[in-house]
Amino acid sequence: MHKDSKIYVAGHRGMVGSAIVRKLQSEGFSNIITRTSKELDLRNQLAVDSFFEEERPEYVFLAAAKVGGIQANNTYRAEFLYDNLMIEANIIHSAYKYEVEKLMFLGSSCIYPKLAPQPLKEEYLLTGPLEPTNEPYAIAKIAGIKLCEAYRDQYGCNFISVMPTNLYGYNDNYDLSNSHVLPALIRKFHEAKEAGAPAVTVWGTGSPRREFLFADDLAQACLYLMAHYNERELVNIGTGEDITIKELALLVKEVVGFEGDLEFDTSKPDGTPRKLMDVSKLHRAGFRHSTSLPEGIALAYADFKNKMVEA
Repeated sequence: MHKDSKIYVAGHRGMVGSAIVRKLQSEGFSNIITRTSKELDLRNQLAVDSFFEEERPEYVFLAAAKVGGIQANNTYRAEFLYDNLMIEANIIHSAYKYEVEKLMFLGSSCIYPKLAPQPLKEEYLLTGPLEPTNEPYAIAKIAGIKLCEAYRDQYGCNFISVMPTNLYGYNDNYDLSNSHVLPALIRKFHEAKEAGAPAVTVWGTGSPRREFLFADDLAQACLYLMAHYNERELVNIGTGEDITIKELALLVKEVVGFEGDLEFDTSKPDGTPRKLMDVSKLHRAGFRHSTSLPEGIALAYADFKNKMVEA
């Protein structure tokens, strides 16, 4: 990509898309195209076709998706499958039709089988049943990977797929009913600190292990792979390091400055015991993350206070 290349970031207002836009801008890319969902309904094939015909982007970051936590995924199963299938199919087909030079499709680590060996290698895709609660979302993301592969196979399109691990950072979702574990902990500890509560309760035993990547590190990886990776096979993006939920809670507690106790509600489910990405392929390609977890949590907490507390 040249500094004046026409770059379309689909989903620019989400945590991932906004991180990609920030990274592009900081690197001096000046010709970034965006559209809000009100301006362009990505589920509408005709609207997407007209947009590509008019704008003719040279590069596309496909970060747009209908997303949510376990509860939302399980409740709105048809929406998660239909909306995500339509979004990716419309963009990928238009990118082929209007001769986009390169497209990057962003998936999710939930594409891997529920009981796949750890750490998760790229070749484990489609080797076993998926986690039932978010199967529709996972199926849609797998379809996106296969669309990129098929358009490459049939038409020679340079379409690549990347699978990020659990993300956190600026513009995260802090809604306690449908957010992910790290932003939920930030909010819980902040509110407990403000209220002078004696303790914070965390679901489960605290023993499951999870991997976390700062969204701006993901954006940096995306720009790096857009410049250096041109293969058919998908690439995992993560840190290759994990931490127990208890260790995570203690870290957030320290960053927030909550001085009460930490309790665990063992009547609540733990979920998958471990979910770690194998990032050896990413490392071989020449990229490693740069933001440590304590540093990233501090940045996310400052963003939370700025957006949620002072708003």
